[in-house]
Amino acid sequence: MAVSNFTQDELDEIYAFAVDLGRKAGDLLMERIEQRISGSEGHSQKFEEKDSSVDIVTQTDEDLEVFIRNAIQEKYPDHKFLGEETYAKGQSRDYLIDEHPTWCIDPLDGKRLIQPHHLTPLKMLTFPGTVNYTHLFPMFCISIGFIVQHRPIIGVIYAPFQDQLFSACPGRGAWLNEKRKLPLIRNPSIPPMPANAPSSCIFSCEWGKDRRDIPDGNMRRKLESFTNMAAEIGSRDGKGGMVHGMRSLGSATLDLAYTAMGSFDIWWEGGCWEWDVAAGIAILLEAGGLVTTANPPEDPDTAPIEDLRLGSRLYLAIRPAGPSETETGRESQERTVREVWRRVRHLSYSRPGA
Repeated sequence: MAVSNFTQDELDEIYAFAVDLGRKAGDLLMERIEQRISGSEGHSQKFEEKDSSVDIVTQTDEDLEVFIRNAIQEKYPDHKFLGEETYAKGQSRDYLIDEHPTWCIDPLDGKRLIQPHHLTPLKMLTFPGTVNYTHLFPMFCISIGFIVQHRPIIGVIYAPFQDQLFSACPGRGAWLNEKRKLPLIRNPSIPPMPANAPSSCIFSCEWGKDRRDIPDGNMRRKLESFTNMAAEIGSRDGKGGMVHGMRSLGSATLDLAYTAMGSFDIWWEGGCWEWDVAAGIAILLEAGGLVTTANPPEDPDTAPIEDLRLGSRLYLAIRPAGPSETETGRESQERTVREVWRRVRHLSYSRPGA
Protein backbone atom coordinates (compact mmCIF):
# COMPACT_ATOMS: atom_id res chain seq x y z
CA MET A 1 0.00 0.00 0.00
CA ALA A 2 1.54 3.26 -1.10
CA VAL A 3 0.78 6.56 0.65
CA SER A 4 1.26 9.67 -1.45
CA ASN A 5 4.76 9.42 -2.93
CA PHE A 6 5.93 6.69 -0.56
CA THR A 7 6.15 3.07 -1.61
CA GLN A 8 5.41 0.31 0.86
CA ASP A 9 9.12 -0.46 1.13
CA GLU A 10 9.83 3.18 2.03
CA LEU A 11 7.06 3.20 4.61
CA ASP A 12 8.37 -0.04 6.09
CA GLU A 13 11.82 1.52 6.42
CA ILE A 14 10.45 4.64 8.11
CA TYR A 15 8.35 2.50 10.43
CA ALA A 16 11.30 0.30 11.45
CA PHE A 17 13.39 3.41 12.09
CA ALA A 18 10.62 4.97 14.23
CA VAL A 19 10.20 1.81 16.32
CA ASP A 20 13.94 1.56 16.92
CA LEU A 21 14.14 5.26 17.77
CA GLY A 22 11.22 4.98 20.18
CA ARG A 23 12.88 2.14 22.05
CA LYS A 24 16.23 3.94 22.20
CA ALA A 25 14.58 7.09 23.52
CA GLY A 26 12.72 4.93 26.04
CA ASP A 27 16.00 3.41 27.20
CA LEU A 28 17.37 6.91 27.76
CA LEU A 29 14.25 7.82 29.73
CA MET A 30 14.60 4.70 31.88
CA GLU A 31 18.21 5.61 32.62
CA ARG A 32 16.95 8.92 34.02
CA ILE A 33 14.32 7.10 36.04
CA GLU A 34 16.87 4.72 37.51
CA GLN A 35 19.08 7.67 38.42
CA ARG A 36 16.16 9.33 40.18
CA ILE A 37 15.22 6.17 42.06
CA SER A 38 18.77 5.42 43.15
CA GLY A 39 19.59 9.05 43.90
CA SER A 40 22.77 8.81 41.85
CA GLU A 41 25.32 11.43 42.75
CA GLY A 42 25.55 14.14 40.17
CA HIS A 43 22.07 13.48 38.78
CA SER A 44 19.85 16.53 38.86
CA GLN A 45 16.15 16.09 38.22
CA LYS A 46 15.67 19.71 37.36
CA PHE A 47 12.10 20.82 36.96
CA GLU A 48 10.53 24.19 36.72
CA GLU A 49 7.15 25.25 38.07
CA LYS A 50 5.83 28.37 36.40
CA ASP A 51 2.48 29.96 37.26
CA SER A 52 0.69 26.73 38.12
CA SER A 53 1.53 23.52 39.93
CA VAL A 54 0.21 21.71 36.87
CA ASP A 55 3.24 22.92 34.86
CA ILE A 56 6.41 20.94 35.39
CA VAL A 57 9.04 21.17 32.67
CA THR A 58 11.88 18.73 33.10
CA GLN A 59 15.34 18.75 31.59
CA THR A 60 14.57 15.20 30.51
CA ASP A 61 11.94 16.54 28.08
CA GLU A 62 14.47 18.71 26.32
CA ASP A 63 17.25 16.09 26.29
CA LEU A 64 14.94 13.48 24.79
CA GLU A 65 13.72 15.83 22.09
CA VAL A 66 17.27 16.74 21.09
CA PHE A 67 18.15 13.03 20.90
CA ILE A 68 15.10 12.23 18.74
CA ARG A 69 15.45 15.31 16.52
CA ASN A 70 19.13 14.68 15.80
CA ALA A 71 18.46 11.05 14.86
CA ILE A 72 15.63 12.02 12.49
CA GLN A 73 17.53 14.87 10.86
CA GLU A 74 20.53 12.64 10.26
CA LYS A 75 18.40 9.85 8.73
CA TYR A 76 15.84 12.00 6.88
CA PRO A 77 17.27 15.50 6.36
CA ASP A 78 14.51 16.42 3.87
CA HIS A 79 11.70 15.75 6.35
CA LYS A 80 10.25 18.46 8.58
CA PHE A 81 10.41 18.16 12.36
CA LEU A 82 7.92 19.48 14.92
CA GLY A 83 8.53 18.79 18.59
CA GLU A 84 6.79 19.94 21.74
CA GLU A 85 9.85 21.35 23.47
CA THR A 86 11.23 23.35 20.53
CA TYR A 87 7.74 24.51 19.59
CA ALA A 88 7.03 25.64 23.15
CA LYS A 89 10.01 28.00 23.11
CA GLY A 90 8.36 30.17 20.45
CA GLN A 91 5.42 32.51 20.85
CA SER A 92 3.44 31.53 17.76
CA ARG A 93 0.83 28.81 17.91
CA ASP A 94 0.30 28.65 14.16
CA TYR A 95 -0.51 25.29 12.64
CA LEU A 96 2.90 24.52 11.17
CA ILE A 97 2.20 21.22 9.42
CA ASP A 98 1.97 21.47 5.63
CA GLU A 99 2.20 19.11 2.66
CA HIS A 100 5.76 18.06 3.46
CA PRO A 101 6.42 14.77 5.29
CA THR A 102 6.62 15.80 8.95
CA TRP A 103 7.76 14.11 12.14
CA CYS A 104 5.62 15.24 15.07
CA ILE A 105 7.17 14.39 18.43
CA ASP A 106 6.26 14.56 22.07
CA PRO A 107 9.37 13.48 23.99
CA LEU A 108 7.56 12.94 27.29
CA ASP A 109 3.86 13.36 26.49
CA GLY A 110 3.34 16.59 28.46
CA LYS A 111 1.42 19.36 26.73
CA ARG A 112 2.17 23.03 26.94
CA LEU A 113 -0.07 25.99 26.23
CA ILE A 114 0.61 29.71 26.30
CA GLN A 115 -2.62 31.54 27.05
CA PRO A 116 -3.19 35.18 26.10
CA HIS A 117 -2.64 37.35 29.16
CA HIS A 118 -6.04 38.98 28.88
CA LEU A 119 -7.68 35.59 29.34
CA THR A 120 -5.84 34.17 32.31
CA PRO A 121 -2.93 34.87 34.66
CA LEU A 122 -1.65 31.35 34.00
CA LYS A 123 0.99 32.07 31.41
CA MET A 124 2.01 28.51 30.68
CA LEU A 125 0.36 25.25 31.65
CA THR A 126 1.29 21.64 31.05
CA PHE A 127 -0.85 18.56 30.69
CA PRO A 128 -0.08 15.78 33.18
CA GLY A 129 2.15 13.52 31.04
CA THR A 130 5.29 15.18 32.34
CA VAL A 131 3.69 15.40 35.77
CA ASN A 132 3.20 11.61 35.67
CA TYR A 133 6.91 11.19 35.06
CA THR A 134 7.85 13.61 37.81
CA HIS A 135 5.70 11.69 40.30
CA LEU A 136 6.76 8.29 38.89
CA PHE A 137 3.17 7.47 38.01
CA PRO A 138 3.92 5.04 35.18
CA MET A 139 1.59 6.47 32.52
CA PHE A 140 4.19 8.42 30.54
CA CYS A 141 5.70 7.68 27.18
CA ILE A 142 7.69 8.64 24.11
CA SER A 143 5.41 9.65 21.21
CA ILE A 144 6.64 9.68 17.60
CA GLY A 145 4.24 10.41 14.75
CA PHE A 146 4.92 10.65 11.02
CA ILE A 147 2.50 12.80 9.03
CA VAL A 148 1.91 12.87 5.27
CA GLN A 149 -0.46 15.45 3.75
CA HIS A 150 -1.84 16.37 7.20
CA ARG A 151 -2.69 12.76 8.04
CA PRO A 152 -0.76 10.82 10.71
CA ILE A 153 0.13 7.51 9.08
CA ILE A 154 2.94 6.05 11.21
CA GLY A 155 2.86 6.10 14.97
CA VAL A 156 5.10 4.79 17.73
CA ILE A 157 4.23 5.17 21.42
CA TYR A 158 6.60 3.62 23.92
CA ALA A 159 5.80 3.52 27.64
CA PRO A 160 9.11 2.23 29.04
CA PHE A 161 8.03 1.76 32.65
CA GLN A 162 5.54 -0.91 31.52
CA ASP A 163 7.58 -1.89 28.45
CA GLN A 164 4.54 -1.28 26.25
CA LEU A 165 5.22 -0.33 22.65
CA PHE A 166 2.25 0.63 20.46
CA SER A 167 2.99 1.02 16.77
CA ALA A 168 1.26 1.25 13.40
CA CYS A 169 2.09 1.60 9.72
CA PRO A 170 -0.08 1.43 6.58
CA GLY A 171 0.02 -2.08 5.20
CA ARG A 172 1.26 -3.53 8.48
CA GLY A 173 -1.60 -2.88 10.89
CA ALA A 174 -1.42 -1.69 14.49
CA TRP A 175 0.42 -3.65 17.17
CA LEU A 176 1.27 -3.95 20.85
CA ASN A 177 4.93 -4.89 21.32
CA GLU A 178 4.93 -5.98 17.64
CA LYS A 179 3.34 -9.27 18.70
CA ARG A 180 -0.34 -8.64 19.47
CA LYS A 181 -2.47 -7.05 16.78
CA LEU A 182 -4.72 -4.19 17.85
CA PRO A 183 -7.43 -4.10 18.95
CA LEU A 184 -6.93 -6.83 21.51
CA ILE A 185 -10.69 -7.31 21.96
CA ARG A 186 -11.61 -10.10 19.54
CA ASN A 187 -13.39 -13.33 20.46
CA PRO A 188 -13.42 -14.49 17.76
CA SER A 189 -14.02 -11.14 16.04
CA ILE A 190 -13.98 -7.49 17.09
CA PRO A 191 -17.29 -6.66 18.80
CA PRO A 192 -19.44 -3.74 17.67
CA MET A 193 -20.01 -0.81 19.98
CA PRO A 194 -22.62 -1.65 22.65
CA ALA A 195 -26.22 -1.29 21.47
CA ASN A 196 -26.91 1.08 24.38
CA ALA A 197 -23.67 3.09 24.10
CA PRO A 198 -22.40 5.11 25.93
CA SER A 199 -23.82 2.82 28.60
CA SER A 200 -21.64 -0.31 28.84
CA CYS A 201 -18.65 1.75 27.67
CA ILE A 202 -15.42 2.88 29.34
CA PHE A 203 -15.18 6.64 28.86
CA SER A 204 -11.73 8.24 28.90
CA CYS A 205 -11.32 11.94 29.65
CA GLU A 206 -8.84 14.43 31.13
CA TRP A 207 -9.20 17.59 33.20
CA GLY A 208 -6.81 19.37 30.88
CA LYS A 209 -4.78 22.53 31.19
CA ASP A 210 -7.46 25.18 31.40
CA ARG A 211 -8.19 25.25 35.13
CA ARG A 212 -9.81 28.69 35.25
CA ASP A 213 -12.81 28.36 37.57
CA ILE A 214 -15.03 30.79 35.74
CA PRO A 215 -18.74 30.56 34.86
CA ASP A 216 -19.24 28.42 31.77
CA GLY A 217 -15.48 28.06 31.24
CA ASN A 218 -13.90 24.94 29.76
CA MET A 219 -13.37 23.31 33.14
CA ARG A 220 -17.01 23.69 34.16
CA ARG A 221 -18.18 22.53 30.74
CA LYS A 222 -16.00 19.44 31.09
CA LEU A 223 -17.32 18.79 34.58
CA GLU A 224 -20.91 18.96 33.34
CA SER A 225 -20.06 16.66 30.43
CA PHE A 226 -18.33 14.13 32.70
CA THR A 227 -21.34 14.12 35.02
CA ASN A 228 -23.74 13.62 32.11
CA MET A 229 -21.75 10.64 30.87
CA ALA A 230 -21.57 9.06 34.32
CA ALA A 231 -25.12 9.73 35.59
CA GLU A 232 -27.82 7.07 35.60
CA ILE A 233 -29.97 6.61 32.51
CA GLY A 234 -32.85 9.05 32.33
CA SER A 235 -31.32 11.57 34.71
CA ARG A 236 -30.08 15.06 33.87
CA ASP A 237 -32.97 15.73 31.47
CA GLY A 238 -32.29 12.51 29.62
CA LYS A 239 -28.56 13.12 29.20
CA GLY A 240 -27.44 10.49 31.72
CA GLY A 241 -25.18 8.04 29.93
CA MET A 242 -24.34 5.65 32.77
CA VAL A 243 -21.00 4.61 31.32
CA HIS A 244 -19.40 1.53 32.88
CA GLY A 245 -16.48 3.62 34.11
CA MET A 246 -14.45 6.77 33.59
CA ARG A 247 -10.66 6.76 33.29
CA SER A 248 -8.00 9.49 33.28
CA LEU A 249 -4.47 8.31 32.53
CA GLY A 250 -3.01 11.82 32.54
CA SER A 251 -1.71 11.29 29.01
CA ALA A 252 -3.68 11.98 25.83
CA THR A 253 -1.15 9.92 23.89
CA LEU A 254 -1.78 6.83 25.98
CA ASP A 255 -5.53 7.51 26.07
CA LEU A 256 -5.50 7.09 22.29
CA ALA A 257 -3.31 3.98 22.47
CA TYR A 258 -5.65 2.36 24.98
CA THR A 259 -8.62 3.25 22.76
CA ALA A 260 -6.87 1.55 19.83
CA MET A 261 -6.29 -1.46 22.10
CA GLY A 262 -9.99 -1.57 22.94
CA SER A 263 -9.46 -1.00 26.65
CA PHE A 264 -11.27 2.34 26.30
CA ASP A 265 -14.39 2.61 24.16
CA ILE A 266 -14.58 6.40 23.97
CA TRP A 267 -12.06 9.24 24.40
CA TRP A 268 -13.24 12.85 24.48
CA GLU A 269 -10.90 15.82 24.85
CA GLY A 270 -10.18 19.40 23.93
CA GLY A 271 -6.98 21.45 24.10
CA CYS A 272 -4.52 18.96 22.62
CA TRP A 273 -1.73 20.06 20.31
CA GLU A 274 -0.56 18.13 17.26
CA TRP A 275 2.33 16.40 19.04
CA ASP A 276 -0.04 15.17 21.75
CA VAL A 277 -2.15 13.15 19.35
CA ALA A 278 -0.30 12.47 16.06
CA ALA A 279 1.15 9.08 16.96
CA GLY A 280 -1.98 7.95 18.81
CA ILE A 281 -4.26 8.92 15.93
CA ALA A 282 -2.08 7.00 13.45
CA ILE A 283 -2.31 3.90 15.64
CA LEU A 284 -6.03 4.21 16.33
CA LEU A 285 -6.96 4.74 12.68
CA GLU A 286 -4.80 1.84 11.51
CA ALA A 287 -6.47 -0.36 14.14
CA GLY A 288 -9.90 0.58 12.75
CA GLY A 289 -10.96 3.34 15.13
CA LEU A 290 -12.77 6.57 14.34
CA VAL A 291 -11.65 10.11 15.19
CA THR A 292 -13.81 13.20 14.74
CA THR A 293 -14.47 16.50 16.53
CA ALA A 294 -15.22 16.69 20.25
CA ASN A 295 -17.69 19.55 19.83
CA PRO A 296 -21.33 18.63 19.24
CA PRO A 297 -23.04 20.14 16.19
CA GLU A 298 -26.40 21.89 16.36
CA ASP A 299 -28.20 18.71 15.35
CA PRO A 300 -26.27 15.60 16.46
CA ASP A 301 -28.82 13.35 14.71
CA THR A 302 -28.22 14.62 11.18
CA ALA A 303 -24.86 16.41 11.13
CA PRO A 304 -22.16 14.68 9.05
CA ILE A 305 -19.43 12.94 11.01
CA GLU A 306 -16.34 14.46 9.49
CA ASP A 307 -12.81 13.09 9.63
CA LEU A 308 -10.42 14.64 12.11
CA ARG A 309 -8.69 17.95 11.51
CA LEU A 310 -5.27 17.58 13.07
CA GLY A 311 -4.97 21.25 13.99
CA SER A 312 -8.45 21.56 15.51
CA ARG A 313 -7.42 20.74 19.13
CA LEU A 314 -10.81 19.01 19.61
CA TYR A 315 -11.06 15.23 19.46
CA LEU A 316 -13.57 12.44 19.95
CA ALA A 317 -12.22 8.95 19.39
CA ILE A 318 -14.12 5.65 19.24
CA ARG A 319 -12.46 2.26 19.51
CA PRO A 320 -12.30 -0.21 16.61
CA ALA A 321 -15.61 -1.98 16.13
CA GLY A 322 -16.86 -4.94 14.17
CA PRO A 323 -20.28 -5.61 12.63
CA SER A 324 -23.42 -6.81 14.40
CA GLU A 325 -26.49 -8.45 12.87
CA THR A 326 -27.97 -5.00 12.21
CA GLU A 327 -25.01 -2.62 11.80
CA THR A 328 -21.60 -2.38 10.27
CA GLY A 329 -18.77 -1.55 12.64
CA ARG A 330 -18.61 1.98 11.25
CA GLU A 331 -22.34 2.44 11.80
CA SER A 332 -22.01 1.43 15.45
CA GLN A 333 -19.10 3.87 15.86
CA GLU A 334 -21.09 6.72 14.30
CA ARG A 335 -24.11 5.93 16.47
CA THR A 336 -21.85 6.18 19.52
CA VAL A 337 -20.43 9.51 18.31
CA ARG A 338 -23.94 10.96 18.11
CA GLU A 339 -24.84 9.67 21.58
CA VAL A 340 -21.70 11.28 23.02
CA TRP A 341 -22.45 14.55 21.22
CA ARG A 342 -25.89 14.61 22.88
CA ARG A 343 -24.28 14.56 26.32
CA VAL A 344 -21.20 16.78 26.10
CA ARG A 345 -20.74 20.55 26.07
CA HIS A 346 -19.09 22.64 23.40
CA LEU A 347 -15.45 23.35 24.34
CA SER A 348 -13.58 26.53 23.43
CA TYR A 349 -9.91 26.00 22.56
CA SER A 350 -8.44 28.41 20.04
CA ARG A 351 -4.89 28.69 18.79
CA PRO A 352 -3.30 31.60 20.71
CA GLY A 353 -0.96 33.60 18.56
CA ALA A 354 -2.36 32.26 15.31
